[in-house]
Amino acid sequence: MTPEQMRDASLLELFSLEAEAQTQVLSAGLMALERNPTQADQLEACMRAAHSLKGAARIVGIDAGVSVAHVMEDCLVAAQEGRLLLRAEHIDALLRGTDLLMHIAMPGDPNGEALVPAFLVQMAGLLDPAGASVAAAVALEPALPVAPPSQADPEPMAPVVEAEPAAPRKAGKRTGEGSERVLRVTADRLNSLLDLSSKSLVETQRLKPYLATLQRLKRMHGQGMRALDGLKTQLEDSGQSSEVLDALAQTQRLLLETQQILQQQAADLDEFGWQASQRAQLLYDTALACRMRPFADVLTGQSRMVRDLGRSLGKHVQLQIEGEKTQVDRDVLEKLEAPLIHLLRNAVDHGIELPERRLLAGKPEAGTIRLRASHQAGLLILELSDDGAGIDLERLKRNIVERGLSPADTVAQMSEAELLTFLFLPGFSLRDKVTEVSGRGVGLDAVQHMVRDLRGSIELIQLPGQGCRFHLEVPLTLSVVRSLVVEVGGEAYAFPLAHIERTLEVAADDIVQIEGRQHFWHEGRHIGLVAASQLLNRSAGQGEASSLRVVVIREREQLYGVAVERLVGERVLVVMPLDPRLGKVQDISAGALLDDGSVVLIIDVEDLLRSVEKLLSTGRLERIERGAQGARGASRKRVLVVDDSLTVRELQRKLLSNRGYDVAVAVDGMDGWNALRSETFDLLITDIDMPRMDGIELVTLVRRDQRLQSLPVMVVSYKDREEDRRRGLDAGADYYLAKASFHDDALLDAVVELIGGAQG
Repeated sequence: MTPEQMRDASLLELFSLEAEAQTQVLSAGLMALERNPTQADQLEACMRAAHSLKGAARIVGIDAGVSVAHVMEDCLVAAQEGRLLLRAEHIDALLRGTDLLMHIAMPGDPNGEALVPAFLVQMAGLLDPAGASVAAAVALEPALPVAPPSQADPEPMAPVVEAEPAAPRKAGKRTGEGSERVLRVTADRLNSLLDLSSKSLVETQRLKPYLATLQRLKRMHGQGMRALDGLKTQLEDSGQSSEVLDALAQTQRLLLETQQILQQQAADLDEFGWQASQRAQLLYDTALACRMRPFADVLTGQSRMVRDLGRSLGKHVQLQIEGEKTQVDRDVLEKLEAPLIHLLRNAVDHGIELPERRLLAGKPEAGTIRLRASHQAGLLILELSDDGAGIDLERLKRNIVERGLSPADTVAQMSEAELLTFLFLPGFSLRDKVTEVSGRGVGLDAVQHMVRDLRGSIELIQLPGQGCRFHLEVPLTLSVVRSLVVEVGGEAYAFPLAHIERTLEVAADDIVQIEGRQHFWHEGRHIGLVAASQLLNRSAGQGEASSLRVVVIREREQLYGVAVERLVGERVLVVMPLDPRLGKVQDISAGALLDDGSVVLIIDVEDLLRSVEKLLSTGRLERIERGAQGARGASRKRVLVVDDSLTVRELQRKLLSNRGYDVAVAVDGMDGWNALRSETFDLLITDIDMPRMDGIELVTLVRRDQRLQSLPVMVVSYKDREEDRRRGLDAGADYYLAKASFHDDALLDAVVELIGGAQG
């Protein structure tokens, strides 16, 4: 590439950046002028933006850009001088020209110069219908001013070809940020910088133990000095020789010198530690700030999109935005763009009524959508509301019943909040017809999924006839998560605060058993109770405490209490992704480092709740015992029942549980094998014919496993032939019981014969 080509490429890049900034000014200003066509400051801003783009296009030699900007400037100057009153058709054309300029500024964009002639004809017709053809021809000569209109008969106006709205640029590029210098840095490098700065912050904390050791050494040294002083006094009183006293004095002088050195080193280390921690904190804060962008970056083009979509549906809609300067992580901003577009389009299409209906309802003809962004407790709070008709609850009820989602009598008793949750189901839509905007059933379920991916939540609130409000809460950054650190099985785990409803202590006497599940009563409702030690496969701590420490977690309407051993406290953790070679680790989303350099695993709450549901459905959820009960419960013998028949599985579970055995169940051989590898059992009872892995395969695997070789195994099967029995025993089973001759005592007697009674 020649120097001239490099120079041209650089200029074109600068022109593209300037076009991005100036077209934003034009879009915002033109929509303001649509509401008030004579607003002087907006006319001036738009005229200057068009003028700047005309000059910039001329410098880089883009004649089409000069022509478009020139005719737009003429229109705005005429409006400034009072020769033209901007009407809807003028605003539409100027916005089309704004899009066209952005397309022209993007190298290789096909929606660029080809659409310029039609646009110039349209603008000429709007500026002076009598001289449209001549004005258009003159406008194609960018270096010359527009000639006076001709008196010739106008030619028929060419059909107007709309340019596609220019796609907004991603956050991070320069968009009119004044004279501030901008340097392009890849996201990966920013992530590495943040990772390194967070590790340096943790490393500085490791100086604290060394400083504490030096301080203890100083105290011990002082005690030694005082002991020598006492010894010297005793020796002097006892009349010791001068040689002994001189040696003692020399020892005291040496110890005094070491004391001074020790004091100096301790002071220096203290100063160094303080300075290092301050600089590491500043480095981390600066690295984190590099990732933060104003919320306005995700709003580029949204006001225009709302306006254009409303006009295409015959509605007048305006978007009002508050909190544009709210700082958010650029990764969060990027992932918020799609759900916000969904919600805005939903509000325009479903929420805002047609002008005539609004007037009949006593509302202004133009509908309003409000979007507000703010910070609260480390979260980005978004509220998107409209002043439309709200959700027709009766129609929603009919739709739920017609789709077979719930019986009519149940639907009739549902609260408003319960009814609105159906709108978030996949494929659910209140639209009878599919249009370009909606009706395909792809909307709120997709929004909810995207918000959850951000570790956030979404809630819909509405007032009939007064509109809807969506309340979103997402983290300000995905790099840092505010968490509650707890201890489970002697290890640290962190629950993201966004999913914690509350923490509390539950008295052992307040735990009740309902339908085989443990609950406790709190604020008017029963909350299911599970042990974190079982969910995370950690050994449960034994204790005589009369109460449990419980973290109540929420996912939508689901509430569960998770019993932990200790609440360490709230921490702001720097998220460290797990090595991708590990794949998806069950119930864990990421890792982090605590202040002392120890590792803490961050809980994936959504995944954790799925684990709870699986344990409940398979009957493997363990009871939580405390005190003396816990000591007895720890000695109960554990039996794993593997059978694909729900009836047989539950029958065996109840028989054995009633005899005092601790029973877990698995639905097939594969599920049973996973349970055997992750937990400890005293006996395995398995069926033969099962999907995925049959009983013979399961027994064979057990006998090949060094840890499980001695585990007693009983086969319970419908097959009662001698060859079937021999096949099971040859695979390694210790006992074969046919279901055809099965009865309660036969099973229980066999279990006692193999492992004895329930108590060890």
